[in-house]
Amino acid sequence: SQKIRQIESTMASNFGELVLLLGDHHLPSRTTSIPEQFQRMLVPHKMQHVICTGNIESPQEYERLRELVGGGSNVHCVAGEYDFVQQQQHQQLDDKKVIQLGQFRIGIIGGHQVVPWGDLSALAMIRRKMNVDVLVCGWRRKEGVVEHDGGY
Repeated sequence: SQKIRQIESTMASNFGELVLLLGDHHLPSRTTSIPEQFQRMLVPHKMQHVICTGNIESPQEYERLRELVGGGSNVHCVAGEYDFVQQQQHQQLDDKKVIQLGQFRIGIIGGHQVVPWGDLSALAMIRRKMNVDVLVCGWRRKEGVVEHDGGY
């Protein structure tokens, strides 16, 4: 209720902005829905930003991501190799994007353009070219944070 919302708001302001990071969810071509345990966490206005490494695949999924952060421009998506959103949205998705979140410059790529795929040296080179502190990369179907060559 109201008291719980006040506590959550205070906790969030002390914690900073929450970011949902996702990619390659291939809805609706490879699966019909997001698993229930994740659905319960996808509450509108809980997160302030969405970073997506591509393969959204439908305008409906893009709109769902926008609804999570209250509409606005805080959905930061790049094109994946299977994105149909590009043809259907009025907004073209770029292959790469740089955003500023707090003190960090964050680069976002789909990952399919990295050769060889997932190679840390190739990723470090892209990070340096984009001049970012953190490079968020999809494609590997593997989550985690890797420190390499002076960046993440």
